[in-house]
Amino acid sequence: MVCTGREPGSGFGRGFLPRPDRGAGERRRMSGIDVVVVGAGAAGLTAACELAAAGLVVRVLEARDRVGGRAFTRVIDGLPIDLGCGWLHSASENEWVALALARGFAVDRSPAPWQRPAATATFPSGAQEAFARTIDTFYDRIAAAASGPDRPAADLLTPGDRFAPLIDAVSTWANGVELAHLSAHDLDRYRDTGENWRVAAGYGRLVAAQATGLDIVVNCPVQSIDYHGATVRVATAQGELTARAVIVAVPPTVLTAGRLRLSPEPAETLAAAAALPLGLADKLFLRLDAPEDLPAETRLIGAPDRRATGNYHLRPFGRPLIEGYFGGALARDLEAGGDAAFLSFAREELAAAFGGRIRDRVHLVAATAWGRDPWALGAYSHARVGSTQAREILARPLDDRVFFAGEACSVRGFSTAHGALRSGRAAAAAVTAALVPRTVGQRAD
Repeated sequence: MVCTGREPGSGFGRGFLPRPDRGAGERRRMSGIDVVVVGAGAAGLTAACELAAAGLVVRVLEARDRVGGRAFTRVIDGLPIDLGCGWLHSASENEWVALALARGFAVDRSPAPWQRPAATATFPSGAQEAFARTIDTFYDRIAAAASGPDRPAADLLTPGDRFAPLIDAVSTWANGVELAHLSAHDLDRYRDTGENWRVAAGYGRLVAAQATGLDIVVNCPVQSIDYHGATVRVATAQGELTARAVIVAVPPTVLTAGRLRLSPEPAETLAAAAALPLGLADKLFLRLDAPEDLPAETRLIGAPDRRATGNYHLRPFGRPLIEGYFGGALARDLEAGGDAAFLSFAREELAAAFGGRIRDRVHLVAATAWGRDPWALGAYSHARVGSTQAREILARPLDDRVFFAGEACSVRGFSTAHGALRSGRAAAAAVTAALVPRTVGQRAD
């Protein structure tokens, strides 16, 4: 579905009190909200689109000063840079592809850099081939372990294997956490078709385009949701409003940190949220003085013999940039040191590969710090060992009035924008079934 109508934020947007010049029809709309959606990320925006299409009056409340959540494109020096999600994973069945094409976004279908040989400066071709065989065997063990008791994914590594540190590094980039903290069962449930495409203008831009036509209030963190009474009461930094139902589309960390409180307190929901913490994956973007010195659309593994290393995408789209990925404990350490720590670390790894001169020929463009973002507190979710069912539990509604959405609620697409989209659609369908009366003679399947 593509929402149409007003531009993002051109509906209500700035507060809860009607403006004096609005007519009676608008006043009725202001006082008759059917559904409040908390969070304007991929899940929340998708849910709001679906609900609006069903004829419900929807208001989206967003704590940040922008929409998109953990999908965020910035344009710097004329170049779109995805500070959040950047890849259309499982692209042939990823709903964002159709949305991109419907909105006129170009989709690049080239193989992802990790699906092609890496630069050999740090990782000789023969070692790369051996590593590919080793990690395939590791994932075979993960699949085989799904029939037994859950355990840390690290248990499926071969003790003493020379590639074990690099497999762990891959987990920090892909899952935001080291394998020792990752449920093997949860990892096995993730669906990956192996197709990874890109939105040239920015995945974050595509997600933000879902806001078109929606009634969105930004700079409006929700403090509490009270579902005791006949209507749901939503307390925010801009005041209080009521609705027939609420969709909570925020990361589980926001719930466990107490930034958004639910009353009555749902013990099972909060326990599920605690079992789905957000790992950390950060990005660093560097500008190249002499881009022609490096091959385009290639990747470099900083140090294949250790876990604490970066993964560098050289000249994405042929642009004069390097996009670096850092995850897990390494990302947390670098965040603590700020942008300078990311820059220094990357320069040293690049110098080890391409020579010391490159230190002075790469310059900071942007670095992320998702762990310090108060409305994310991390990058994307992973399940703790023994908590495989937490995603289904988190997605369960409370009294058919408080519903949940977000990538953490997705069993097969967690950590992705398409998983978030699907959870938003599922939550919207459940809300619609609860609120919209069936016509006479319509069957309930």
